[in-house]
Order: sequence, then structure tokens, then C-alpha cells
Amino acid sequence: MAKVYDVPADELIAKLAEQLKKDKKIEPPAWSAFVKTGSHAEKIPQNRDWWYTRCASLLRKIYLHGPIGVSDLKVAYGGRKQIGYNLSHHKDAGGAIIRHAIQQLEAAGYVTKLPAKGRVVTSEGTKKLDRLATEIHKELVKAAPALQRYA
Repeated sequence: MAKVYDVPADELIAKLAEQLKKDKKIEPPAWSAFVKTGSHAEKIPQNRDWWYTRCASLLRKIYLHGPIGVSDLKVAYGGRKQIGYNLSHHKDAGGAIIRHAIQQLEAAGYVTKLPAKGRVVTSEGTKKLDRLATEIHKELVKAAPALQRYA
């Protein structure tokens, strides 16, 4: 059985976002159509379904690095911002987006909070991610049979 570590992140996040769209507890808030993802971003996200992609990315990141807090996730999703002619500096991502997405993942039962440590993935979330990773790995093996030995 393949794990999240064994498959490409972009494929896992894309397929997980498609599954999260079908979940009724994961809904983009009304304000998500008008916000930037942080002060470092110049425009709003161009993808209309960016909320599901961010939720899927957060779930994967919590799986890999948990227990992890919101402040660490703000740093991870931040970026560089150029101000005038000065050197660019790191700016954190917006915290409301991350907090709201994590709260929805908690309501769906994929993430839980450990007191004074941060968020971790529940057994239900781990099963969902590992099953999806196994499915993606099987597709990759069909395309390139040499990958079979890495299962």
C-alpha cells in the first residue's frame, strides 16, 4: 500500500480537491471570491476552485508535518514581496483562510487539534489520504511498470 510520501504532490492534491468538492462540510465561504491569499499576493487566485485546492494542500501538509500550528502554516504558505526598489522580504499568508479551512477539515473529521501542540490528521483522514495515494500509485505503475518495485 502506497503512502502520501510515495506519490507526486500535485496529483494527490488535485484528486483530493476533487473529492473534497463532493464533501458537504467543505464549502468555500462567501468572502473567498474576493480575497487574496496573503499580503505577498498581487491578485486574487485565478482558479475558481482554489478553496478546495487549499484545503487539500493543508490536509497533506498536516499529514506530513503534524502536529503543526496555524502560525507555521502561515509561514509555509507565505511568499516574497518586493516593496519598491528595496530587497524583497518574506510575508506570511493570511491566517483567516488557513484557520477557516482547518475548521472545516475538523468538522469533516479529517483533522483534530492536540492541546498546546497543533493539528494532526485523524485516522479517517489518514485512511482517505493513503487510499487515494494507493490509487494514484496504481495509475502511475500502469503508465510506467518500472515503478512497481517502489510499492
